[in-house]
Amino acid sequence: MRSDITHGGVFPDFELPDHTGTVRTLSELQGSDPLVLTLARGHYCPKEHQQHLEMAVVLQPKVAVAYTQIATISTDDHHTLQEFRLSVGAQWPFLSDPGRIVQRELDIKEYTDPEHDPMIPYTLVLKPGLIVHSVYNGYWFWGRPSTYDLWQDLRDVTREIRPDWDLSAPGLRQAWDSGDRSPFHGWDRRPASPQQQT
Repeated sequence: MRSDITHGGVFPDFELPDHTGTVRTLSELQGSDPLVLTLARGHYCPKEHQQHLEMAVVLQPKVAVAYTQIATISTDDHHTLQEFRLSVGAQWPFLSDPGRIVQRELDIKEYTDPEHDPMIPYTLVLKPGLIVHSVYNGYWFWGRPSTYDLWQDLRDVTREIRPDWDLSAPGLRQAWDSGDRSPFHGWDRRPASPQQQT
């Protein structure tokens, strides 16, 4: 992995087609939320299936209510990518990179598997702005993060990026009472009520 892809670094904003064929950027998929990004070997690898199944069954329902995103990049072609996504029950975007753009740019060619020419499988937790919080090297299965590891990372990231993490923090109640919704996630995107506009 490139030396700048470490805690505090900025992950490249790759632009790749998703499982529907729509070209997406990582920043678009992330929005203003934390992002769990997996760089996967592909559909052929049983370790990928095990990790993605656990994420789909255990993590996906929690992510759905936690203002958090997940994305997977795989070297699979479009059809195989769809099969991979469906086979593990994932609802998040899978991005296809059969040209190995990510593999080359990040210097993560898994040279011990010349038959499939995959990426070394990494999982990253990214703060908004694609800022790296944590990096897990999954070449060996136990190097991959458990859902518990991801929960801990996402707790730390969310605490850092959400001003309303602790509603008892000084000034938050006063901001709310005065109609200032900017520190409150979700509320900051709603139109002001008539009484707030006066």
